[in-house]
Amino acid sequence: MMTRRINADKPHLWKADIAASVDQFNQWFMCFAPDAFRSTRIKTTEHVKSALIATKDLRSIDAATLKDNPSALSTLRMCTAPPLAVDRLIGLADVNKNLVGRMEDGKLPSRMNAADLNSELAKLCRIISRLLDRDIFPWLDAAKAPADYERDRASTIIADRLCSAVANPIVRNAQEQRQLKLVGDWLDARGYRKQAHPSGKPLKEMDAATYTFRMNIAVGKALKVNIPVDVVIQPKKLRKDRLPILIEAKSAGDFTNTNKRRKEEATKIHQLQAAYGETVPFVLFLCGYFGSDYLGYEAAEGIDWVWEHRIGDLVKLGL
Repeated sequence: MMTRRINADKPHLWKADIAASVDQFNQWFMCFAPDAFRSTRIKTTEHVKSALIATKDLRSIDAATLKDNPSALSTLRMCTAPPLAVDRLIGLADVNKNLVGRMEDGKLPSRMNAADLNSELAKLCRIISRLLDRDIFPWLDAAKAPADYERDRASTIIADRLCSAVANPIVRNAQEQRQLKLVGDWLDARGYRKQAHPSGKPLKEMDAATYTFRMNIAVGKALKVNIPVDVVIQPKKLRKDRLPILIEAKSAGDFTNTNKRRKEEATKIHQLQAAYGETVPFVLFLCGYFGSDYLGYEAAEGIDWVWEHRIGDLVKLGL
């Protein structure tokens, strides 16, 4: 069984590791985050253009159009002055929260009757139409179709608004993908192979020398729920309990955000321990702004971690 700790019991090393981790994240951010943002903006611009075309360049914002194009709502929120957050739109229009939530995901509620749906969509349309930012869409006051360059310019502006609203998730998702690739490459070089584990098969029956990403693991006794784990690795030499190594990839661009989110890992390990025993091997893979307050909290919860800048420490997990 894995009982020795890798970093959680070595606070005398934390200060140097924190500085190295921050430097590593900052170097990555300066080199790659702008590209990640730009590529997302290109895709978003095309989505905005599609929403403009679907609404006849904002000249046909009505219930029928929104029913045919529910995903256009996220774009339309950014077409107003000022741009509207989801909760602000719900409050102004006095509409069903679930309806807006489903539309943000590109869908419509499956159980709302037609009359109520039309009524709610009409309220959304009234608010959006009233608040449209006509400086960005000059063709509205001119009562004519826009020129291609006008639509392109407006689409870029709205795409920037959408991307700015989700800038942190864009960077975080790009960083998490990079972390998973780094772990995968490290495992591949050591003879492991990526292989999905069948959902109905017990966790302990995972094949030796295999790993998978973003796996849902069942926890709970009376009520079974699935919790996602970023990396699940079954060592070449099986542990006595046959449980694989569970790794959560974490990155952060500031110290404040990590302290707000630090309870997430504690909740996850408690759920895993309740389902698989106190010795379930769960560790964090860290890159970025993880300060001593965060590290101390996780250590007190019995959670260990491996720093990305010392990825070789993964061998200490029996890999």
